[in-house]
Amino acid sequence: MTESLPELLTNIRNCTHCQEYLPQGCRPVIRARASARLLIIGQAPGTKVHASGIPWDDASGERLRRWLNLSNEVFYDESKVAIMPMGFCYPGKGKSGDLPPRRECAPLWHGPVLAQLPKVKLTLLVGSYAQQYYLPGRVKTLTERVQRWQEYGPAFIPLVHPSPRNQLWLKKNPWFESDIIPTVQKRVAELLPGC
Repeated sequence: MTESLPELLTNIRNCTHCQEYLPQGCRPVIRARASARLLIIGQAPGTKVHASGIPWDDASGERLRRWLNLSNEVFYDESKVAIMPMGFCYPGKGKSGDLPPRRECAPLWHGPVLAQLPKVKLTLLVGSYAQQYYLPGRVKTLTERVQRWQEYGPAFIPLVHPSPRNQLWLKKNPWFESDIIPTVQKRVAELLPGC
């Protein structure tokens, strides 16, 4: 028997599968309801999100909400927007930023969660880890994938990660915010009318 979405989310939030590899312990972060029409798949929580338990509760989230033209209220309304990272827990610090998302999470949890989100019409793949998992082998670089975003529609739109660390990429690629973001905003507005 298939578990309900609330049961599945409880199981994910109680997951300790990778505990031995997580320096700050397990705190899986995910938000979803079966009625959600937009799904955001990012990388993994950072330290601030790990502390709060609220996805995208940081500078990256502020920029992402601006890009989507969504208020905090709508962005965090699980009945409209589902948020699922590639790695559900903070992976720890690396030499130049956070470590990559743990590889166990997506194969273990993504399929069951997606099966419980029948109304999702658009999935935003934020950053290279989500894109490599869901758009394998098509294009080698994040910049190419983002430039060729129309090839992945209408189900997916690949986005650069909104991290402040990507400020240089955004300056080098002004077409992203001038050409792609307005289209993303239009698609999101069509999915979530009145928001």
